[in-house]
Amino acid sequence: MKTIISGQNLPLESVMAQEQEQSSIKHLERILQLEGSQPKLVGADGKEIHIPESVYQVLHQAVHALASGKVISVVIQDKELTTQKAADLLKISRPHLIKLLDLGEIPCIRVGTHRRVRFDDLMKYKEQRNIKRREGLKQFTQFLEAEGFYDDESSELDQ
Repeated sequence: MKTIISGQNLPLESVMAQEQEQSSIKHLERILQLEGSQPKLVGADGKEIHIPESVYQVLHQAVHALASGKVISVVIQDKELTTQKAADLLKISRPHLIKLLDLGEIPCIRVGTHRRVRFDDLMKYKEQRNIKRREGLKQFTQFLEAEGFYDDESSELDQ
């Protein structure tokens, strides 16, 4: 059992499914995909505990990743991040993040003279940035196709 240290945004130990666990994980994945089911845990004493939606979502994503043969890590995040932690999550420099905050691209909260970025706002920005990047790549690919530099059949961006 790993100890969770509050306030740290480091991933806990990574987990990879063992070969002998694969059939159980696949079965669990099928159960979690059933619509309308109310998942619950049964304790050693037989007492049933309904799984809250937020815990269910994490469990579902983790089981799906393990069933797909991926390695998973859980990262504990604060609701509000320092500018350095936010920049690290976006994989950009802190000065560039400050510029985005000053331009209003990402909302921030002032705590005295310090800025804090809400995790939800940061993830919303990241998703919008990824959508813009994919659209830019798609347009660039279309331009290259039109100019005859890119083969139509090998494009995976149209999917």
